[in-house]
Amino acid sequence: MDRDIEGIVSQMTLEEKASLCSGLDFWHTKPVERLGIPSITMTDGPHGLRKQAEESDHLGINQSIPATCFPSGAGLACSWDRELIKKVGEALAEECLAEGVSIILGPAANIKRSPLCGRNFEYLSEDPYLSSQMAANHIKGVQSKGVGTSLKHFAANNQEHRRMSVDAIIDERTLREIYFASFETAVKEAKPWTVMCAYNKINGTYCSQNEYLLTEVLRKDWGFEGSVVSDWGAVDERVKGLVAGLDLEMPSSNGINDKKIVEAVKSGKISEEVLDKAVRRLLNVIFEAVDNKKENTTYDKKVHHELAKKVAEQCMVLLKNEDNILPLKQKGTIAVIGAFAKNPRYQGGGSSHVNPTEIDIPYEKIKQLAGDAEVIYTDGYKLDSDEMDEALLNEAKETAARADVAIVFAGLPERYESEGYDRPHMHMPDNHNKLIEIVSEVQANTIVVLSNGAPVEMPWLSNVKGLIEAYLGGQAFGGAIADILFGYANPCGKLAETFPQKLCHNPSYLNFPGEGDRVEYREGLFVGYRYYDVKQIEPLFPFGYGLSYTSFEYNDMSVDKKEVNDTETITVKVKVKNVGEVAGKDIIQLYVQDVESSVIRPKKELKGFCKVELEPGEEKEVEFMLDKRAFAYYNTDVKDWHVESGDFEILIGKSSKDIVLRETVKVNSTVPVKKYYHRNSLLGDIMADPHGAEVIKQLAAQFNIPMGEGNEPSDDMMIAMMKYTPLRALVAFSGGMFTEDMMNMLISKLNEQY
Repeated sequence: MDRDIEGIVSQMTLEEKASLCSGLDFWHTKPVERLGIPSITMTDGPHGLRKQAEESDHLGINQSIPATCFPSGAGLACSWDRELIKKVGEALAEECLAEGVSIILGPAANIKRSPLCGRNFEYLSEDPYLSSQMAANHIKGVQSKGVGTSLKHFAANNQEHRRMSVDAIIDERTLREIYFASFETAVKEAKPWTVMCAYNKINGTYCSQNEYLLTEVLRKDWGFEGSVVSDWGAVDERVKGLVAGLDLEMPSSNGINDKKIVEAVKSGKISEEVLDKAVRRLLNVIFEAVDNKKENTTYDKKVHHELAKKVAEQCMVLLKNEDNILPLKQKGTIAVIGAFAKNPRYQGGGSSHVNPTEIDIPYEKIKQLAGDAEVIYTDGYKLDSDEMDEALLNEAKETAARADVAIVFAGLPERYESEGYDRPHMHMPDNHNKLIEIVSEVQANTIVVLSNGAPVEMPWLSNVKGLIEAYLGGQAFGGAIADILFGYANPCGKLAETFPQKLCHNPSYLNFPGEGDRVEYREGLFVGYRYYDVKQIEPLFPFGYGLSYTSFEYNDMSVDKKEVNDTETITVKVKVKNVGEVAGKDIIQLYVQDVESSVIRPKKELKGFCKVELEPGEEKEVEFMLDKRAFAYYNTDVKDWHVESGDFEILIGKSSKDIVLRETVKVNSTVPVKKYYHRNSLLGDIMADPHGAEVIKQLAAQFNIPMGEGNEPSDDMMIAMMKYTPLRALVAFSGGMFTEDMMNMLISKLNEQY
């Protein structure tokens, strides 16, 4: 419905405008009833609806109404499946509509800088391309049903330690290429109704009042037209936030900050037009919610539970399958060991904690699918303690020894990872590790199923034959893992983050979580696989890694152009064939490497992926389209994405480590980077510029300076010295032959093209 937003704003009093810019309470916006402006409801997400029926909080403490609990973000991203993520979004929206919720808070697109971040289970990936693709499709799914999203937490909310006061010190290239890029595609392509600003500071300024973040980048560069909402309690100075582009403060400030806005306008500290802009944006979101509201809607809980199961199956990652121990045979004796098998860890703690409509118990689901096999069980460890229980361990050892195969359910208890605090280490509880150790000592056929929200160290890895990373698989985790174990589903997830062998290998290790209220991102661009590639550190499991019950071969890679300008696109094709005996899905990954660069760049970067389903013997051709952005880096001098002319390798891989096909293309830049020369410009830098080189050659001929034609060692030394010599030094070294005036004329000649 078309509304006269300008007309409504013109009728609002200053106080009414200010009131609209903060919440009514914990989950609702303020209404202005005399003008027909309603209150709308927002609730936590992103992997399930958390609508609290009674007393409200933002930490997941108080009970919420039943809703479908899907796998958390860490698992969802391992599906690498855009359409599947859309379906999850659509299901979430249906539940929102049934409960009268207009905006669900999520997805969370923060980069996984360190495996220790307490909220990593909610975040998608260490790679900004994968993260932004998953976030974009989540948003598209939700908003296709007329429910809004709140893309969060913008930006650099990469730790829970001192999260409401910490200052993240990050250079501009790293922000643009890693931490902003994780949000950028989601904003540009999916157009979320709202974006949520983070708690922390970036380079000295709180995100809630950071004009560079909320206006320059989000609105001007990316064209965001929705509203910016604060994370709950993230506001420092409300008036500064309003000027910077923060529209809505949540939760309610009980009128305190409304008064500050009114006083700032009345005193002339800010213009009323600044407030009007925020009000217009808020009204657009509120009325869009009203127009899409559907009364008396319902959803089928069983259908959503089945979807949650299908999604969980697509997300689980088979990390080890020695001797094809999986899928299991439906005969003999199967030992199921570990308390997580009867009390599954299926979701994270904090604001995304969902009250599930039902829960599949892994042990029960395994028994249902076991066929003629006998299933025996023992706890192995206590859920509420890390202490070794010798009686439980001995019982587990005896149980494992009686069986033909043992499945150990282990991982991280909820107390190990949650919103609000970070992990101090990457270890699983000692009693979980000890259980796997003693079981594998007596049972050669041991399989481990991990339930955790982030990477863990695995000192027992070489002693087990099978390993499944299930992450936090949602309420249908039990049914999904049973299907995977017995081969009713073929695992097809691949890791969306690197699993290091040990914590000290992680690039942020020396600078996480910082000192006091300051954390420096000294690793820069080298997050995740970008770091392990360059440092040549072997991870436990690389980014993009995952096995299947079948095998795939890649061949016939082609590009439609071997040389292009950066204004053109390149189409890459590759054939994928299922050469195994069962149907399966594979994820083809495309990386790009700049062969030679004048700036620091990662060895390779993910720029495309495609998930395909193939029957045994079936072959399909997949296609990727690469544009300028696939080859560009962010140039801080020109404040834009820039391609350096030269060769680029296009790499097709099964993971970031397993590259199987490659092609080289040449990309020519159509936008020369302007170089302004001065008295301290080095001769070598000038010579690297074709125009500069011509000018310097003329100078060299005039003063008989060697420029690389000689063969004597002394010539090599002279050339090396000249390369790093500033122009001003020529004046000092020339004995009066090259004067200050001549240098200034030379600088003018060098800069005349600009």
